[in-house]
Parts: sequence; C-alpha cells; structure tokens
Amino acid sequence: MLLLADRAFDSNELLADIAAQGAQFLIRATDTRRPPVLALLPDGSYLSRIGGLPLRVIEAEIHSRTVYGSDFGGTYRLLTTLTDHRTDPADHPVRLYHERWEIEITYLALRHTLLKGRVLRSKDPVGLNQEMWGLLTHYQALRSVMVTAVETMPGCDPDRAGFTVALEAARDTLVSLVGTTAVSGPSSRPDLVGHIGARVLYALLPGRRMRLSARIVKCVTSRYNIWNRDERPRNGTLITAVEITVHPPALPSAQDPSRALSGRWGQVCQLLAAHSNQAMHTRDIARHLGLPTSGHPLSSLTAQLCYWARNGRLIRTAPNTYKITLPDTLTPPPNP
Repeated sequence: MLLLADRAFDSNELLADIAAQGAQFLIRATDTRRPPVLALLPDGSYLSRIGGLPLRVIEAEIHSRTVYGSDFGGTYRLLTTLTDHRTDPADHPVRLYHERWEIEITYLALRHTLLKGRVLRSKDPVGLNQEMWGLLTHYQALRSVMVTAVETMPGCDPDRAGFTVALEAARDTLVSLVGTTAVSGPSSRPDLVGHIGARVLYALLPGRRMRLSARIVKCVTSRYNIWNRDERPRNGTLITAVEITVHPPALPSAQDPSRALSGRWGQVCQLLAAHSNQAMHTRDIARHLGLPTSGHPLSSLTAQLCYWARNGRLIRTAPNTYKITLPDTLTPPPNP
C-alpha cells in the first residue's frame, strides 16, 4: 500500500508510525525541512534519514499547461520509502503524487453514496466508532473487489471502476440474491466477487482526465483577497502537458564562505564518496581536508564524525574509521 499525503503531514513521529504499519508513503515535505544528503542517485534524487528512518528525497519542479495556454507550477520536495530508483524512477512518483486529491472521491463515496447524505445514526461515542468502522470496512471490501476485477484487464486503470456500480451489484446479492446460486458440489460457494466484478467491468468509466483548479474555495466573509494567490481557474480545467524537472541537491563547497556552516559535511561526503570502496581513518580525512592531524582541529573533526555516525549519515567500521553508505547503484556526488 502506498500512502499519499500533502504538506504538514511530515512529522518524524507520523512518518515512523506509517512505516511501522508496513505501508510505503509518498509525502510532500514542508518548505523549511532540509533533509541531509547521504548519497545521490542517478535520477537526481538522493537518500536521506529522518528520525532514524531511511528515506529517499525527490526535489522537482513541476509545470502544468492548460488548454488555454496558462502555466502553473511550483517546487516540490517529496519524501518516500520507495528507495530503489530502478523500479521507481524519480519522475514516476512525482507524476503519481498528483493523484492525492482522489481522497475526495473516498469522502464522496462515504458521505453520499453509502450514507445517501444522512448523518450517522448512533448517538454515543461507542456507537459512532462502531458505525464508522462498519462503513470503512464496507468501503474497503468493495474497493478490493473492484481492483481484483480490473486487474483481469491488462493496462486498465483501477480509476475506471465505478463505485456506485459495485455498490448496487453488492446490494443485488443481498436483496434479489443475484449471483448467489451455488454450483453443484459440497465445497462450492457463491461467487459474489465474480458477480460484482462482472458488473464493474461491464460498466467501466472513461479514462480520468488531468485537470487543475483553485486550491481553496473563496471565503465570502473574508476581507482579504488571498484565496487564490497563483490565480488558478475557479473551475476544473484540462491539462494538456506536464513538465517535470528533477533537481539534484547542491552540496556545499569549501570554497564558498557563505555556506561555511554546512561546508564540512559537504567536504566529508564528497571525500568518502570518492573512496567508497574503503573506510577512512579520521587522520586520513583530516589530511585530505587540509586540517592538522593533531590538537583541537582533529578533536573537533572526530566529534563531528561521531555525531554523523550516530545519526546514520556515516558507518563506523572501526574506532575512528568511517565509511559512507554508497551501494553500486549509487553515484558519487558531483563536484560543485
């Protein structure tokens, strides 16, 4: 299962809880979050670690062109547990991230299709909790049947399966006993999934179109005209082209005084990446960086390397000996 989430849902605790459930995730990071660059991947993404959780970060600029020639876009920093760039190239998760809005279809199915617009009937917390779990179980069961049916048609997007069609077919199995006639044999059971799946495949929806619209609804009581800063169209507008540009992270340089605070990690990262086939002693690292191999500068470097090792950026193979995680599929960081 792959969970998609928008910004403000990237706290360390929430990411760890999602991963602990066994689900993969693709979540947009807030603008202020700057994950450390542990290793660059050939597609421009990079491996990182947040709160002890190994992740892959994709930084990309996305521009969408509408049928009217307007261009809308922005920069995205996505966090994902899909760390293999060979099975999931950077542009694939970026394109998939657009589908996060489909959660609105789930809300529509729960509130209007299943409940027909009525409110929950229970009047106490225990009953409300039970009723919500019943609705979610019903919804998930129908979705599972729909996906199973669509998977029998290669190349068919599960988005084309109609939830209302599946719901009416399921009701027929209860009200009219349609599709519940058992075949001969003591161990035979009614093929309810086959009946619902056949109805879904018979009434497939047309392919979903790429669209965009204003991100929020204008508040009529607001005195400030800030509801649509990027001037997106009020109604859904078709997208004719999507351009995705993945931006590899720029590592700090020792020659750049303005980035001196983060320059030490950039130097060490590049040095260990260039010698990824062997571990390096602290004195060897200091010598390559032009630092004294004794005294306070060496002690300061030793403390920094220990800190980075505790946070998962480096691997300590022996006392005062370190190595960066760089599998064969990775490439060393480019020179600034």
